[in-house]
Amino acid sequence: MGLFRMRRPFTSFSLIALSGFVLAGCRQDEIKTYRVAKEAAPAVSEMMPAASAAPAGPGAPASMAATPVTTADGPGLDWTAPAHWQSRPASAMRKATFVVTGEGGATAELSVTAFPGDVGGKLANVNRWRQQIQLPPLNEAELGTVLQHLDVGSLHLDVVELIGPGEPPAQRVLGALVPYEGATWFFKFSGPAALVAREKTAFTDFVQTLRPRS
Repeated sequence: MGLFRMRRPFTSFSLIALSGFVLAGCRQDEIKTYRVAKEAAPAVSEMMPAASAAPAGPGAPASMAATPVTTADGPGLDWTAPAHWQSRPASAMRKATFVVTGEGGATAELSVTAFPGDVGGKLANVNRWRQQIQLPPLNEAELGTVLQHLDVGSLHLDVVELIGPGEPPAQRVLGALVPYEGATWFFKFSGPAALVAREKTAFTDFVQTLRPRS
């Protein structure tokens, strides 16, 4: 079932001294093209391990996701997204976010992130996504059974589809890893399995619009 035929502010509480007391503040087929902006950082669970940190191996704990990181600057990518994907503001960690709504208010989300270097390599990153949906890690020999390579213009993508455990499965991930100009870009579409499956064609079309920013 290959994906392709050939990817508060918190208010600072002042410490106020009073006599003997201290208080502390604990459309559906239309197409649109997007570029990126910036806002507040997302939850730490979205963060990638720093490029300078030790690669997260198959048994790496979830806490690795909280390692402070530096996002990639420099040359970027552009893309064309389906109009029914609702754009959300970019953030300190994300280059872009899109949300899709399904039946009963279910939502799936595409996150776009970019980090210097290879961020631990393909195996570490695929295993990180697998861990997020309660799948066991793969070894190097098994990696080739889930990754598919796709060339999009001058870009070289590795795409993956991960289906969580359960019957029916609860979660699904469609992902693309894109090395570009000394950084790695990650396009991760995740959410309820049925909704993500419904959007597979849209995701496939989306990653084939990826291109260097002009």
